[in-house]
Amino acid sequence: MHFENQPHIPPATPGGSTASFTSLDIPHRVKKNRGNYNCGRCGLPKKGHVCHLPPTSTTTTTPTQTPTDSSVSVSNSTSRPPPRQQYSNLRRALSFDDSDLRCDSPEVEIDESEMDLFGSGCGKLPVSCMWEILRRLPPAGLLAAGSVCKGWRETSRRLWRAAEELRLRVPPRSQPGFVGSVLQKCPGLSRLNLRLESDLDSTMFACIAFSCPNLEVVEISTSETAVNRITGDELGRFVADKRCLTSLKMEGCSNLGGFVLCSSSLSTLWLSDLYCLSKMVFNCPNLKEISLDFSRQENDSTDLIAMVDGLGRSCPRLQNVHVASVRLSHAAVLALTAANLRGLRMLSLVLGTEITDASVVAISQSYSKLELLDLSGSSISDSGIGMICNVFPGTLSRLLLALCPNITSSGIQFATAQLPLLELMDCGMTICDLSSQYPTSDESGDFELQTTFKNKLHLIYQKVIIKHSRLKKLSLWGCSGLDALYLNCPELIDLNLNSCKNLHPERVLLQCPSLESVHASGCHNLLIEGIQSQVSNNFAAMENQFPNKRLADGSKRVRVPQFLSQQPYDEDKKRRRIASRPCNVLVD
Repeated sequence: MHFENQPHIPPATPGGSTASFTSLDIPHRVKKNRGNYNCGRCGLPKKGHVCHLPPTSTTTTTPTQTPTDSSVSVSNSTSRPPPRQQYSNLRRALSFDDSDLRCDSPEVEIDESEMDLFGSGCGKLPVSCMWEILRRLPPAGLLAAGSVCKGWRETSRRLWRAAEELRLRVPPRSQPGFVGSVLQKCPGLSRLNLRLESDLDSTMFACIAFSCPNLEVVEISTSETAVNRITGDELGRFVADKRCLTSLKMEGCSNLGGFVLCSSSLSTLWLSDLYCLSKMVFNCPNLKEISLDFSRQENDSTDLIAMVDGLGRSCPRLQNVHVASVRLSHAAVLALTAANLRGLRMLSLVLGTEITDASVVAISQSYSKLELLDLSGSSISDSGIGMICNVFPGTLSRLLLALCPNITSSGIQFATAQLPLLELMDCGMTICDLSSQYPTSDESGDFELQTTFKNKLHLIYQKVIIKHSRLKKLSLWGCSGLDALYLNCPELIDLNLNSCKNLHPERVLLQCPSLESVHASGCHNLLIEGIQSQVSNNFAAMENQFPNKRLADGSKRVRVPQFLSQQPYDEDKKRRRIASRPCNVLVD
């Protein structure tokens, strides 16, 4: 039965039979004249219309059907996807949670005629398979797939509506409407990661706030050519309006000027490139982690003492604090210790040249349960390291002391010997050969006196001997004054020796069976070759390790062949597995 001359299907009555379409009838439906916008089941105009009739069946096995077989629901024709899953390690630009294809709303209903549009060639692709294919596409591919046909457009629309995380790169010279058109497709979006290559202004920021009312995590990073023009007032309104916001990370915040943040849900706050802030008010009682990275300019007028004092009074639950500024001083450390943050576990005060051993005393007296301490760029000495070792032997696992010119190899060795839980240590640019550094033309005349004093304080060529059972990562980058290195660390997996120019190849001994990577950029070729040969020899020795026994007369020791050894098979297999993982020496 053909319906070429009929503009629509006549309405079906409960007592009568209904028309049944087969796959052969699809071309006639596709070729109907333009302008006919009537419902294909009841004949009423489609505008503002919700059809009350069930969808028709596409079964082709019987020419005539009874009224009970004339419609098939979506729940019987498609299989439900697996339940919702949590994605811990995201590998795609878009990550979707599986949503239910059965919908009671007529707006998203899929009938059998729409399912026919998924057919390809002589076979048909089920809706669940199409869902699994499209959900693995990046945003650009998903937008292109939505313009293929009606069925693909419907499935892509469902995918956009089910998206909970979106990672989007905004190209240069993009309009706010581009970001808004993408974000409006995801009403359930809770995590947004934007990589901006164009400027971020108030219009685009308002578009983000309006399109995503239920955001929980926001990360905005900018390229080198992009400018962040958001002001402090706009940032404060954004945080206050987002009642579900728990994490905010933003780069390029040089135009804030000052801000007032009020939120009862915010727990993580990262702001970078801050400059000349007139006021900083944090009214976030549930804030647990804060990172404030200021610009490196000397004329920064931000009052860090007032900022730290306000943090202690309004954010009592802080656990991780990171502040990077050249204006950090001992007074700011005293203000932080007076805040009495009982839950503080990680403290990072970077680039504060006025932070001395007295600051270490204040920190150790107020916070005795630190797990991470980062004082890179400070002026602490070996005495400060001794105080750190006396206070944190049972808790400290990560110690970062890069760019500290007053630290010698003795302090480094003492720290590794007195901190048994230490897993990461960064001592980059601490042991430097100052004789290779030359002053620039704009430096003052007292540079020679300063260099002479530091040369007396440091031995130009020093050696480091470390024996530690739990150390996993060690960084000695830029230690040009290091001449010899002896390591006995069975758990060490990463070693950074970049720019260790004076390290002698014959004075390097690495007894680290778990070592996976050694960074040796900027080192001499002889040192690189010596490290490579030593690492390869260590693994070869592990692979050919057999027990030795003395002869009957006790004259000498001989190696027992493998077939005569008493070692169990499991240990030999384990040793071979370890030996099959060679260490990589990274030069570039």
